[in-house]
Amino acid sequence: MYYFLKNHFHDPPDLNDYVLALVRKLRDDLAARGLDCLVLNAYADFERLATAPQGGLYLMGVNTRNVLGTHHKNAADMQLCIDAMEVLYTRPDIGTFVLVAGDRDYIPLLQHLRRQARQVLVAGFREATSGDLLQNLGPQHFLDARELLPPATLAFLEARRRARPAPEATAPTPTPVAPAAGSPDAPEAEATPAFDPVRPLTGPDEQSCLAFMVAELLRLSQHRPVNELWLTPFLRRLTDEFPALPEYERRDLINALRTAGALRIEKREGEQHPFSVIVLNPEHPDVRALAAPAAA
Repeated sequence: MYYFLKNHFHDPPDLNDYVLALVRKLRDDLAARGLDCLVLNAYADFERLATAPQGGLYLMGVNTRNVLGTHHKNAADMQLCIDAMEVLYTRPDIGTFVLVAGDRDYIPLLQHLRRQARQVLVAGFREATSGDLLQNLGPQHFLDARELLPPATLAFLEARRRARPAPEATAPTPTPVAPAAGSPDAPEAEATPAFDPVRPLTGPDEQSCLAFMVAELLRLSQHRPVNELWLTPFLRRLTDEFPALPEYERRDLINALRTAGALRIEKREGEQHPFSVIVLNPEHPDVRALAAPAAA
């Protein structure tokens, strides 16, 4: 919650107060459900925080667990899982676990706790919660952190976020994906597969996914020309780009782009196993529109 508030709402003033208010309201809401909070832990590399609400958390009965980290990753996830396992096997009286986290890395922990007949709830901001995690959890077990904030506070934070729009991203020019008909480089033995009939893209996720594909092609073309994306590695990168979507919805995005004529999926024969690649349609109007800013 701390880092989502800090990054999403542009480091608002009194950040620690918002964090403490969220924890306090979460504890009250759980009490209203008949759940008494017996073990409360907060995880962070507190030495890296300019200010930290450790004192306020202590007064609410929250044990602050300092974990060492790097600029890329800290050990909070691992320490949380270790502590959860310790509670699971040493405190049979505790039947509900509440994770204030949204990473898909917690899916194995969630599944294990539920196999041991424990109820698991997840609290967090929807934008920062993995769609795959939610699919495993079920929406009825998700506690939206926005509903824990007073309406006036949420309105202030949203106004702050809107007042500082994100910089516009310049879409790169896509690399041509297939030789033109009649080109000497075009294969003669096999005709180029056709794209589906072209239609404009309507959803913002489709547009974002297409822009991400174009950006990936440019990134991969820095050292040598690349005109196609391997499907499986791209789907993994799409997990980071669209963490709020479950896996099947990310695949649906690819299918939506294919049926819109923006791309096609082709099979390739590898040395050991066949694989699939994504080929963009340079004649699709949305592909051309994405390329226009970079070409200008």
